[in-house]
Amino acid sequence: MEPMAFAGGGLDRAAHLRAGEGWREGAQVVPLWRGKVPVGADDRLLRLEPRHPALASAPPPVLLGLDDGRAVAAQDISAWAPPNLPETQLFFDPTEQVHPGIPGGRFVELRGVMARLNPMDAELAATARALAGWHVSHRFCSACGQPSEPAQSGWQRRCPACGIAHFPRTDPVVIMLITRGDQVLLGRSPGWPEGMYSCLAGFIEPGETLEAAVRREVAEETGIRVGAVRYAASQPWPFPASLMLGCLGEAETDAITLDPAELEDAMWVDRAMLREMIEGRHPSLRAARKGAIAGWLIGQWVEDRLR
Repeated sequence: MEPMAFAGGGLDRAAHLRAGEGWREGAQVVPLWRGKVPVGADDRLLRLEPRHPALASAPPPVLLGLDDGRAVAAQDISAWAPPNLPETQLFFDPTEQVHPGIPGGRFVELRGVMARLNPMDAELAATARALAGWHVSHRFCSACGQPSEPAQSGWQRRCPACGIAHFPRTDPVVIMLITRGDQVLLGRSPGWPEGMYSCLAGFIEPGETLEAAVRREVAEETGIRVGAVRYAASQPWPFPASLMLGCLGEAETDAITLDPAELEDAMWVDRAMLREMIEGRHPSLRAARKGAIAGWLIGQWVEDRLR
């Protein structure tokens, strides 16, 4: 059965250590570069010593937590500019960058390795990527507009001008496996890899329940009316900072009226075709990326484990 990335690592987040800096002594540091994570030939997340030269000009480290009692932090080294840097692709950047001061490692797109990382490394990588991205995008106080500063070992930003504390945000997203008899509803967004289809998903709006969000998103994108909805599982999704709330929904209609602004295509797919997609045997259709909750939901349904 397809495992779900970023879930179940068991990281001790050590909130009691964030107010001080005593954890820095003996800590390991995961460097990040423009959202990419460092891995070795064995697909293990690379960790450096705090005084490693590659970290010299980086912002202060962010405490991720404790792994077997040892502090693990993250530092963003995005100021480093590798030579001959290619243009980043919109959906997935397959290029890898090698830092001259970090032999044996390469910076890679997390989506590409998330299914191969062990549970602890995956949770560390997801937490590091989300926090680093938050610090980059929230450098100024939303109350007064002045520059803010990191606090609480990277788990807050505080404004020296007005004293407001800001906290990392996580955006809730519903992702739903919609069924009707022996079929499920799949769609594809513009810009996705050729042939890739997945579950429908969308952000939860203010004042909205999970169930209402599922029904609204499916209706907006495909015109299909959904009845019963129930929660199945969740997955942190650090692209850039979402929590995917996996749900199951029962369709009451099956005629698709596509919203081309939201989806490029949508279709009903039966269990046999889904199995072909999962196993890579379908001639033209591809399943969701390995490690994503969409793949987990589909795989569980194909094996009749979602009851």
